[in-house]
Amino acid sequence: MRAYDPDLTPRWKKQAPVPEVPAGPDLVVEEAATGFCGAVVGCEAGTVTLEDRFGRHRVFPLVPRGFLLEGRPVTLVRPAAPAPARPARTASGSVAVPDARARVARAGRIYVEGRHDAELVEKVWGDDLRVEGVVVEYLEGVDDLPAVVRDFRPGPDARLGVLVDHLVPGSKESRIAASVTDPHVLVAGHPYVDVWQAVKPSSLGIPAWPAVPRGQDWKTGVCRALGWPEDTGAAWRRILGRVRSYKDLEPALLGRVEELIDFVTAP
Repeated sequence: MRAYDPDLTPRWKKQAPVPEVPAGPDLVVEEAATGFCGAVVGCEAGTVTLEDRFGRHRVFPLVPRGFLLEGRPVTLVRPAAPAPARPARTASGSVAVPDARARVARAGRIYVEGRHDAELVEKVWGDDLRVEGVVVEYLEGVDDLPAVVRDFRPGPDARLGVLVDHLVPGSKESRIAASVTDPHVLVAGHPYVDVWQAVKPSSLGIPAWPAVPRGQDWKTGVCRALGWPEDTGAAWRRILGRVRSYKDLEPALLGRVEELIDFVTAP
């Protein structure tokens, strides 16, 4: 049995459905009743404004089957509102400050162990550091860290943050860090032998960082194990080139750098 249809209009008189088309800017249509042809220049609730080739404007109601598009009847509808623009993000994931000018450098500093550490921090956090006026310098190791801290003369308005590689219990680095007790200095570190390891292997297209036997230069050993030329400078450029944002770094480094920036910029 056919389902009961309450509409008693003869089937031959019923109009076939027509497509609904958003009345977006510059859409060219013809108003079915008057033949006025023009491009959409405005669409409000219930009406659309067309501009013809002579620059004349006319306003028409948005009624079903009210317009022709390429000779075929359509129903114009008001376009959906665009989604709100998402705030731009820096490489570190922070909300970008449009047209931000670099702040005058603070007296406080962040020290890192080496040039590679400094370059990685700059690539991911550089925009944030310039807004905050924080300068990052590298030390070429932390063996003389207590003397470096004394020479820096940290204070309430000149805080010092230090990022240390391989800061794990029992390491040489942990003993050096423990010797720094100034309340205006924060020593934070990651567990990796070198900052190279703070880059996720997946970002480099390798399954994992290779284990390097004791007594062998770690960076050279990594290049050898991965089949890369034993040129650590070129290897680092290759690694750094794969880093696009904080998503390419391990959380153990991310948290420590954010902690140091917060410490140095605290009021």
